[in-house]
Amino acid sequence: MTSTALITGTSTGIGRATAKHFAANGWNVVATMRAPEAESGRDDPLTDVEGVLVTRLDVTDLASIDAAVALGTKHFGAIDALVNNAGYGAYGALESTPREKIVRQFDTNVIGLFDVTKALLPQMRTRGSGVIVNVSSMGGKITMPLGSLYHGTKFAVEGLSEALSFELGAIGVKMKIVEPGIVTTDFSGRSMDLSVDPELSEYAPVVQGLIAASQADRPASSPESVAEIIFGAATDGTDQLRYVAGEDAAQIIAARSAADDATFLAQMRTTYGLA
Repeated sequence: MTSTALITGTSTGIGRATAKHFAANGWNVVATMRAPEAESGRDDPLTDVEGVLVTRLDVTDLASIDAAVALGTKHFGAIDALVNNAGYGAYGALESTPREKIVRQFDTNVIGLFDVTKALLPQMRTRGSGVIVNVSSMGGKITMPLGSLYHGTKFAVEGLSEALSFELGAIGVKMKIVEPGIVTTDFSGRSMDLSVDPELSEYAPVVQGLIAASQADRPASSPESVAEIIFGAATDGTDQLRYVAGEDAAQIIAARSAADDATFLAQMRTTYGLA
């Protein structure tokens, strides 16, 4: 029987490339997004891809999660893999960040991931099989200035995924974490939210350092290359937990592992002009 994957956040970037990659490799795909009606206006709608069912799922809306899981299960019979890809990045000085933005950040990247996972676990437990791939980030291993919210959520994804691997392994379900570096997507535009309060001038050097560093020429991975790693993680049949995606991620995660806090953080302060 053909396997089926449910993937969140497939309107753009990594999620969209992943949906296409699974479909190209013979999988059925439940491609979920907050506004599926927008697909009709695209040049390459996922609705035209064989084996892909496009439906609405907002990870902050429990009813939409339940509806998407029920529809995908009814349409394809069962869901064998879940790719938790939907994400949002809030950056800015914590002092000037509205509580609503803090809640949105954690609701999307952490609570939403939990809710989608919980919605699929009953059928995976009953079958005694399945795989869950959580898309984390190199930002789940290292941090950048003004990223307390975003990195807080990605560090949480790393911890919750590792902890879940024990209980899921007991019911035959594999847990995977994919850690991309910089990716050539619109994350910095549509999905990254940088708040700057001009009244708090004391934080100006940190803001300027982050902006300058983000404009530097750095290696970036394509969404398609990350999709290949996600697919490989979902299908390799091993108990490997973490998969690094991108040369930059591999280098910086290795550097973080090799250095003590004082050395690594000093290097980061230099990178962002804060030394």
